[in-house]
Amino acid sequence: MEETRWKEKNQYLGLTEDGRRVRLLDQSQLPNREVWLELEEPEELAEAIRTLRVRGAPAIGVFAAYALYVLARRLADRAPVEAAFRTRLREWAAGLAATRPTAVNLRWALERMLARADRTAGPPEQIVQVLERECRAIHREDGEMCRRIAEHGLTLVGEGDGILTHCNAGALAASRYGTALGPILLGQERGKKLRVFADETRPLLQGARLTAWELARAGVEVTLICDNMASMVMKNGWVQACFVGCDRVAANGDTANKIGTSGLAVLARYYNVPFYVLGPTSTIDLDCPTGADIPIEERDGEEIRSLWYQEPMAPAGVRCWDPAFDVTDHSLMPSSRREASAVPPSGRACGNWFPGKRGMRRELEPREAGAAAEDLPGRPPDSPGGLCGGQRREPVGPVLRWRGAHYSLGGL
Repeated sequence: MEETRWKEKNQYLGLTEDGRRVRLLDQSQLPNREVWLELEEPEELAEAIRTLRVRGAPAIGVFAAYALYVLARRLADRAPVEAAFRTRLREWAAGLAATRPTAVNLRWALERMLARADRTAGPPEQIVQVLERECRAIHREDGEMCRRIAEHGLTLVGEGDGILTHCNAGALAASRYGTALGPILLGQERGKKLRVFADETRPLLQGARLTAWELARAGVEVTLICDNMASMVMKNGWVQACFVGCDRVAANGDTANKIGTSGLAVLARYYNVPFYVLGPTSTIDLDCPTGADIPIEERDGEEIRSLWYQEPMAPAGVRCWDPAFDVTDHSLMPSSRREASAVPPSGRACGNWFPGKRGMRRELEPREAGAAAEDLPGRPPDSPGGLCGGQRREPVGPVLRWRGAHYSLGGL
């Protein structure tokens, strides 16, 4: 069956065989039910993002790219004039972008798809063909970024190490290996045994429902803990690293991730546990100066009061505050290293990465390993990249100094 083939490849998102619908595993039903959806209507595509049927910043971006292609193909079948087609495409993109404000990958993927359409002269049918290639390229590149992040991240831990995770940043949230779970899943494939303590991640329990499901399915030793047990786990010396994902990284290195991440970073600093942020370069928003400029999504307080209970677990009418994300200050991700290497693939100049991004050095020549790099490069479209930022323990592989924090770039 198609479900079996997709799961064997850790693929939970893509197009149907005829290319007319987006196919995905409904994450809101896990771990008790594996329900596959095939979506094509504008309202149901937007609803899938809003209600977390698909979630995880990279996965949302991939889904949005597929969704916009499906909508474009559907619109082209009605043979509209080119101007009306382009206008409607932008309206649908705006609707998808409005579903969740914090994860920058959503906006990034939609802007990339629209830019590709804008550069294509011709009738709607021709634009649709271009958009199909582009959405598939976005998915393929995300998978390659995740593989490189996994490779770099695996060098940060040793045989038998314990790793603390928060929320879910595996294949469900990205592609192939995922981001924060990538090193763990790759290590399992290669026979490098790691132990994982997974925060349940209140209030939506992504750690309990999704991370524990993914890791147990892969054969990884995983212990589920409540969020407020993380301090005890660190104090007891049971973990040698914290791996978390990211939904948006500001230009100064401040990082938005699932609510509770910032508290873990504070605990990790106190207990001297290395704290690493892993994610694709598409999550970096150089137009966002600091974490204070990141919009934080606030969700329905009933997620706290009653969602997982047969009866509400708080008095009727009590106020609930439910921010979906918090921001970890870049000062909580320092490194002892003062130099960085920045050697782009094939001698490509770093300044060509993230074309058009504000604050990038335009003419940055390739440099020898060990030279300082003051600006964070992005990536060329044909060379996927990812980052792995953290404190204290030094990653093996390309590293860049970025306003005091250090990041290992999975795409180099």
